[in-house]
Amino acid sequence: MVNIAKRMRHLKSLFSIRLGPGAAILPKDVKRIHLDFATKFNDGHLGPRRFFQHCLPRLKYHNPGVSMTVTRTTNQAGPATMTVFFAGAAPAGSSVNERVQVLDMKHRQEPEILHRLLEVTGAVPVRATEAEELELRAMEEEGARSAVDRERNRLFLEEKRRQAALLAQAKASVNASLA
Repeated sequence: MVNIAKRMRHLKSLFSIRLGPGAAILPKDVKRIHLDFATKFNDGHLGPRRFFQHCLPRLKYHNPGVSMTVTRTTNQAGPATMTVFFAGAAPAGSSVNERVQVLDMKHRQEPEILHRLLEVTGAVPVRATEAEELELRAMEEEGARSAVDRERNRLFLEEKRRQAALLAQAKASVNASLA
């Protein structure tokens, strides 16, 4: 069984899905969000891809009732768009009772895409509570301590390997002089 401290550390890493870029509560009139971009990040599809990997999970966590779909195409030259569907009044003469807003994501970075989405939808970013702030600080301190420990272990192992190499070299020279 894995050490309980290790399991808790991994569990706390899930904490990042609750807070950070993309952690926002969408208004009730947002019905669904659809992303359409290429599978590879060339030709302006890196920002949409990072938005999909980093921000969309947080959006979905805070808005489980909003359908979020993604279509990844092989067409690198094609558009990278985000379509937001709103419930409510539709344009005159339309039989569909929803409003659609299309956002161009091509050649844009993930913070810019997120800012544009929050601006269009009127979403409210989630702020960390005091308890969450304390937990974040504790995780950062633990990360700093871990970095110091890793460096100390690296130096110890380097010294151990150096001594083993010197010992092997000395044994080889003794064997060579005896032969």
